[in-house]
Amino acid sequence: MSQLLEQLIDAFRVLPGVGQKSAQRMAYHVLERERGGGQRLADTLASAIERIGHCERCRDFSETPVCPVCASASRDAHQLCAVESPADRLAIEQATGYRGLYFVLQGRLSPLDGIGPRELGLDRLAARLAEGEVQELIIATNPTVEGEATAHYLAQLARQHRVRPSRLAHGVPLGGELEYVDRGTLSHAFGSRTEVQS
Repeated sequence: MSQLLEQLIDAFRVLPGVGQKSAQRMAYHVLERERGGGQRLADTLASAIERIGHCERCRDFSETPVCPVCASASRDAHQLCAVESPADRLAIEQATGYRGLYFVLQGRLSPLDGIGPRELGLDRLAARLAEGEVQELIIATNPTVEGEATAHYLAQLARQHRVRPSRLAHGVPLGGELEYVDRGTLSHAFGSRTEVQS
């Protein structure tokens, strides 16, 4: 096999979930049938790597120093939603009517992986909370061990700055049947039950 072809296959393996066979299939497909698409991919990837950075306010991906969401005057600056990743921010934006602002952690606390408060930009979050404009910090981390530890840390940080912390509800999915819900989810949902409003 050509050394350049080996490098191309190895380059595809940088993508999550792409193993040796998938990378090989992708490389062969680009070279056999999609050279134009491959060139577009290469050009766009090079441009994105060069021009996309992080928003100074929320740490989301942005081509400008302040992203369009943070720059928008129509967003509610009193609500700040902390999410683990840009994909989480996008999911909330597309699925809900949330009109507040965001803070993208770009990960979650994981001491074993060397990810602490500094790596998540929590000093910047603390400075933002200290400004006094944010009244509620909506904590939208994933319900994993690391996500829960991060949520606990964020709630403490919010309280230090006299900001009300709130947590996304977790539990039985809409349309789900109790007999098919896993024990951990059902236990959490049962323990976090709320009063039915009239």
